[in-house]
Amino acid sequence: MDITEVPVSHDNKGKKKKNKKTKNTEGSRGPDGVETKEDVKMEKSEAAESAFPPAFSVSEIKNKQRRHHLFLKLKLEKRKLKLQLKKKKKKEREALGDKAPPKEVPKTIENQRVYDETTVDPQDEEIAFDEGTDEFSAYFNGLTNPKVLITTSDRPRGRTVRFCKQLATVIPDAHVYYRRGLALKRIIPQCVARNFTYLMVINEDRKVPNGLVLCHLPDGPTAHFKISNARLRKEMKRRGKEPTLHSPEVILNNFTTRLGHSIGRMFAALFPQDPHFVGRQVATFHNQRDFVFFRFHRYIFKNEKKVGIQELGPRFTLKLRSLQKGTFDSKFGEYEWVLKRHEMDACRRKFQL
Repeated sequence: MDITEVPVSHDNKGKKKKNKKTKNTEGSRGPDGVETKEDVKMEKSEAAESAFPPAFSVSEIKNKQRRHHLFLKLKLEKRKLKLQLKKKKKKEREALGDKAPPKEVPKTIENQRVYDETTVDPQDEEIAFDEGTDEFSAYFNGLTNPKVLITTSDRPRGRTVRFCKQLATVIPDAHVYYRRGLALKRIIPQCVARNFTYLMVINEDRKVPNGLVLCHLPDGPTAHFKISNARLRKEMKRRGKEPTLHSPEVILNNFTTRLGHSIGRMFAALFPQDPHFVGRQVATFHNQRDFVFFRFHRYIFKNEKKVGIQELGPRFTLKLRSLQKGTFDSKFGEYEWVLKRHEMDACRRKFQL
């Protein structure tokens, strides 16, 4: 049997090796119009950059340090742009002079407030009639002077007692008495018999004042507040000297609705309506987003144009919980208004006071 030898050609293997060599040598070509290693690296980096989505956010970076660094960088760039725009607008306003457009009013929760149907118009005849016939009209007409009894919950701690004593120095003709375990229903008739016009009860929780019941005598109404951020005089920096016995002036801010109007008159009736301007003392009830901020100041005339303010203390914040008709009655009392948090606080731009 004849066997014929078939010659095997090694051209394919050689071609493959040559191809590999050419591929390896493509990156190392010279500057004669051929790509170098740096060009290949640039192409790879461009491909990697194109792999990111078009709307890339810093929060997608997993490395915490790099994410924080990029966030600070973006924040700095935004701040620079904001300052540049501010300077540009300022130059334009200076160039235009009187013809410059009015400044834009920033949007806040207060000026974007949802309109309330019960908003009070001071010039309304119905409001004027109500003010002349309500429970507090005798104080504003000068027929009666307020007399306040301040007491606490059972077994008060030192901080609450000091808070009551400092409140008594703010409100003229205020008297502090210990509770001695008596129920409020027994205290109210005794207050009426001794010609008190207000009963103020300070409640506490964990040695801190946290509640205020303000009961107008003899026929009500009764308001229940939550107290927060109470600070005594010793806890305040740059406070003034002790307040004097002069009757302070009273300032009420932003009590615009019917409910807020009645609460504001309730606060105003705590103080005599003939303030002593010689004492230069001011008690302020400022309503902002249904939080009532109380501050007690003394103003000082530095010269004919400048006036300084010195806070005397104490300071605290009130949040209305309920308003009840008549005197305090937890069982059978009729409530005019009760705070329902999940219903009333659903919209941040709607306020009650």
